[in-house]
Amino acid sequence: MTDALLQVNDLVKTFGSGDAETRVLRGLSLRMDKGELSALLGPSGSGKSTLLTILGTLMQPTSGGHVMLGVDLTTANDRALTEFRNRHIGFVFQFHNLLPDFTALENVIFPTAVREGRETAAARARGRDLLGRMGLADRVDFPSTNLSGGQKQRVAVARALMNSPELVLADEPTGNLDRASAIQVMELIGQINRDEGTTFLISTHDEKIAATCRRQIVVGDGVVTG
Repeated sequence: MTDALLQVNDLVKTFGSGDAETRVLRGLSLRMDKGELSALLGPSGSGKSTLLTILGTLMQPTSGGHVMLGVDLTTANDRALTEFRNRHIGFVFQFHNLLPDFTALENVIFPTAVREGRETAAARARGRDLLGRMGLADRVDFPSTNLSGGQKQRVAVARALMNSPELVLADEPTGNLDRASAIQVMELIGQINRDEGTTFLISTHDEKIAATCRRQIVVGDGVVTG
């Protein structure tokens, strides 16, 4: 059996209080092993985005356990969570969230520049290598505003991988792309998963995209249903 990368137990997340209280997660439990390529499925309002936000350490649950790489993340302070997130977790969003005044390379190395407090030659070399693997060697110095939608999303994937995270969380990463670009992005994610053993959890409403993943995790009414 492979080692567990993360495990959450009986996660509850409640927003508001009193008559305005809304319970989004209702005792959700999930284990992910190292090297998984998994799709996160479920209707709007099922709790997928809240779960991703908690797994990414951007929000704490109301109650329940959250352990990743042996670290209890429910008891960590904000500084420890920020350091953990920067070192171990990468993010890919539906609308890529690139910095418009930065080049493709500058966007990719930004997470490392934040961590190190400056750009380094090693970071620039890794950024160029990642962009090359994304098929963007000829777009390294292009302003992000001059890239196509598919190219921007490939830059976003490279940025998520910049710090060699163990886990990449992707929230509808192909939702804003045409079918050809979506397939290309998923093929690249699959290649990185195979070559580097990076774990991916990909939230999607697209059954064809989900079918390219080796595991499908279904969330409904705040719990894992399949």
